[in-house]
Amino acid sequence: MQRFILYVALFLFASTAANAQEFVPLYPEGKMPNSKGMKLKEEIREERIYQVGTPGFHAFLPPEKQNTGVAILVIPGGGYLRIAHIGARTSVANYFNSLGIAVFALDYRLPTSPDLVQKELGPLQDAQRALRLIRQNAERWKIDPQKIGVMGSSAGGHAASFIGTTTDEIVKLGDDSDKISAVPNFMILAAPVITMGEYAHAGSKKYLLGENPTKELIEKYSTERLVTAKTPAAFIYLATDDATVSPKNSLMFYSAMLDKKASATLHIYPSGGHAMSMKNGTGSASELAKLCELWLREIKMLPEIKK
Repeated sequence: MQRFILYVALFLFASTAANAQEFVPLYPEGKMPNSKGMKLKEEIREERIYQVGTPGFHAFLPPEKQNTGVAILVIPGGGYLRIAHIGARTSVANYFNSLGIAVFALDYRLPTSPDLVQKELGPLQDAQRALRLIRQNAERWKIDPQKIGVMGSSAGGHAASFIGTTTDEIVKLGDDSDKISAVPNFMILAAPVITMGEYAHAGSKKYLLGENPTKELIEKYSTERLVTAKTPAAFIYLATDDATVSPKNSLMFYSAMLDKKASATLHIYPSGGHAMSMKNGTGSASELAKLCELWLREIKMLPEIKK
């Protein structure tokens, strides 16, 4: 197996934030697929990443005594134009770490990157590679390789649902890592972009597939069309008053899961908009985080609570 050095960078956040133990690049030097070989600098504006210099993930590991062996790759949204990375590295990481779950927050190449040869593949390749890399290093991070999930919100939900449903191997490095499964064991989808068809989020569709995508491209990247009986279990949540991504996206994915007899749960709340997160829901949505925890126990990812 070809080996490469994982570069480590420590990040200090505010007291309310989780502390990343390291930053792990996705690719060895000179081995990044779908690249023109350009050297790009990270570009951040208004707490959003508009250009990723080095695709990789920030690792947030739970205290060793609390570690359950479960891990989640978190793919932030941003309409495939930018990455809303703050929440993934703070409240999401803190919450799942408190359950003994390791969190890996992904910085992925955006389709707008001038370095990409085939722009729609960039973020999806990075998501698939990240899942594979986490599984490859499971022993190092004390993770059960059969308990690695993916969580995505908005456009990040599209990337998450894509790697959870596709049968295509879209990233290969030509070494033993290619043999490692890139399929997550479960999915958590927050107000996800799913379809590239009639109910698509216009911005995500435009930046991922271009102004006038072909019917073939639209169908290929509409993940409700990719669901099979083998699709991993999914926890889907959204608000009815989401004015950004049509709630029909989640309904289409859930319906496809039902049709294929795949395991799925769907939580729809009356309010919360597109910004509703697992930890800031009000009213009936205030129990969302607890429901997700119970679901993880129900699908045998987390151990059952001892009575």
